[in-house]
Amino acid sequence: MDRNLAIELVRVTEFAALAAAKHIGRGDEKIADQAAVDAMRTSLNAMTIEGTVVIGEGERDEAPMLFIGEKVGQGGPKVDIALDPLEGTTITAKGGENAMAVIALAQDGGFLNAPDVYMEKISSNIKNNEKIISIQQDLKSNIKDLAKYKNINVEDMIICVLDRERHQNAIEQIRSLGSRIKMIDDGDVSAVISSALPNNIIDMYYGIGGAPEGVLAAAALQCIGGFMEGKLLFRNDDEKARAAKVNITDLNKIYSLKELAQGDVMFSATGVTDGTMLPGVKTNKFMGETHSIVMRSKTGTVRHIVGNHNFNIKKLDY
Repeated sequence: MDRNLAIELVRVTEFAALAAAKHIGRGDEKIADQAAVDAMRTSLNAMTIEGTVVIGEGERDEAPMLFIGEKVGQGGPKVDIALDPLEGTTITAKGGENAMAVIALAQDGGFLNAPDVYMEKISSNIKNNEKIISIQQDLKSNIKDLAKYKNINVEDMIICVLDRERHQNAIEQIRSLGSRIKMIDDGDVSAVISSALPNNIIDMYYGIGGAPEGVLAAAALQCIGGFMEGKLLFRNDDEKARAAKVNITDLNKIYSLKELAQGDVMFSATGVTDGTMLPGVKTNKFMGETHSIVMRSKTGTVRHIVGNHNFNIKKLDY
């Protein structure tokens, strides 16, 4: 893929973040999400690509989706697109932390066509070919083995977990070892990515979240390195039928990083609200400031971009 597409991706997430930021703290998730979706769709349709959305917004949210199978762009190279126009709709509505606009591109067939179900995920900043931790192991063993690998005490390990009732058993296991927990309210894409960054305080991410978000996080890890595994979880026959629609037949398969995202991958995220990975949008009547990260797997390049947007010239109608 043309390397200039990476910069075009930043414009896409910037526009979505600016649109969503107008609705921070106003209590309406759907309006915030709609604004981000409309802005992202407009930006994507201005790109010189022949894009197909393979990971879009989920049916769970009854959201104003950029739907799976939607075609975007003005024509050009064929690319698969994974996106979340507003990762953290509830966060944005409440004015919380870690909301982002996120998108990734891959060559045709580069992303797992994950159904809209839950995925068990584990990640860390170890090399992807080193089998130090695995979903196949129990959580306590993973923490002990990772601490040994990192040559630190188990008590000094920091495990990031989504604050959900379904994680109560995992939380109890972590605390029984004396390890520390960084609890997050939402936004596990940024949490998985943060766990793979070499200078972040998070040693490991573990939890159950959306499968589409797992693919997005894997796209970033293909660019920056790190370890990740994911396992799809099915609660009923309807969710198993969703898997069948995208030709997933092994319902117990544990997916490696390369099976979630592979080949030439580009990833961009722009902060909407302040978070551990990116500062949020700052605006006044005339200007807006955005903070983005853009990555490319082919070169391993990671760029941090600060954008200053003149609202007298750039009109936001979302």
